[in-house]
Amino acid sequence: MEFHTFSNEIVFFDLETNVPNKTGQHFHILEFGAIIVCPRTLEEVESFTTLIQPKDLSVASLRSSRSDGITRDKVADAPSFEDVAEKIYGLLNGRIWAGHNIRRFDCVRIKEAFAEIGKAAPEPSGIIDSLGLLSDKFGKRAGNMKMASLAAYFGLGVQKHRSLDDVRMNLEVLKHCATVLFLESTLPNQLEGKLGKLESSSKIMTRSRSSYQTAQRAMPYSKGSLVKMTHNVKDLLSKAQGNQALQSLIKHSHSLLR
Repeated sequence: MEFHTFSNEIVFFDLETNVPNKTGQHFHILEFGAIIVCPRTLEEVESFTTLIQPKDLSVASLRSSRSDGITRDKVADAPSFEDVAEKIYGLLNGRIWAGHNIRRFDCVRIKEAFAEIGKAAPEPSGIIDSLGLLSDKFGKRAGNMKMASLAAYFGLGVQKHRSLDDVRMNLEVLKHCATVLFLESTLPNQLEGKLGKLESSSKIMTRSRSSYQTAQRAMPYSKGSLVKMTHNVKDLLSKAQGNQALQSLIKHSHSLLR
């Protein structure tokens, strides 16, 4: 495979795999999804997703508890990993890799898959693992820091556990976290930790592998308070700074948080 470098481009990617339930059983990639984003604007410029047929179809579940989940029937006619390896290589090689928990999971599975077909694996120019990054910078405000919990914290909907949907959700979560952290760093004495302060608690639906269950989870804001919160922050910054650049930032953060 020819080597190209795109060292300043960011590719968010996600894998969906089987869940090994027997000793010695391996992970098999069932779906790959990726988006390339502009590092300056963080806008999506290219996307790709494909289901992948495993060599052993029995590793894919016959049924899924999710309405559009991945089943054996769905991957039966999908291309093999070898069929799409060149496309995946071209998307990943030489770019900055980004994703949630990719260091421990997705990066390992990609290398395994390329090794299995006897081809060189793509190499990143850098790695952004949002799980480690947000655990360090954002703390445990959203609970267990799983993508589903972070998405619920910011009101971004339910994680679908489909590759392309999940990488787009990952990008939105990062944008929201970055906005909150930037605002807090602007006036640390007044805002640090307050934008993430829990104001109410409500019941939301969480998803387990086998069934739905209702869990009591702390939510970041009371109903309808997101817009009110950003207006309050805007007023605070206006009084404290009177800085036009900050006003532009608040308008942007308002559009993200509403």
